[in-house]
Amino acid sequence: MASKEKGASPSDVSGGDAGRDLYEELTDDLLYDPAIGRATMMGYPCVRLAGRFLASYDEKEDCLVVKLPRERVQEVIEAGDGDPFAPAGKVFREWVAIPIPDRELWRTLLAEAAEFARKGLNK
Repeated sequence: MASKEKGASPSDVSGGDAGRDLYEELTDDLLYDPAIGRATMMGYPCVRLAGRFLASYDEKEDCLVVKLPRERVQEVIEAGDGDPFAPAGKVFREWVAIPIPDRELWRTLLAEAAEFARKGLNK
């Protein structure tokens, strides 16, 4: 299970506004693509690509939530960087919660989520 203290300096783990601010900054970087826009998902801020959810910020848990292929979700969890996303106890197998506000990890996973959503458009 990921921990807010894992490999992060105290300034990286301030939680609250720091995680939300990082989410906003990194998702702003995705908005160059006119197919990507802001919306809400389960009452939380999210970004969508052509209507497909790709990421959200869970304000209750103070974490980034991204949609990735099931195999990649497992890799992230097994590496200790994320937790299963299970709102109300139901695990969403293509979603992973990333509780540590880590700029590079979040940027990488957001890019992967955008690519995963793009691939879904071709189906």
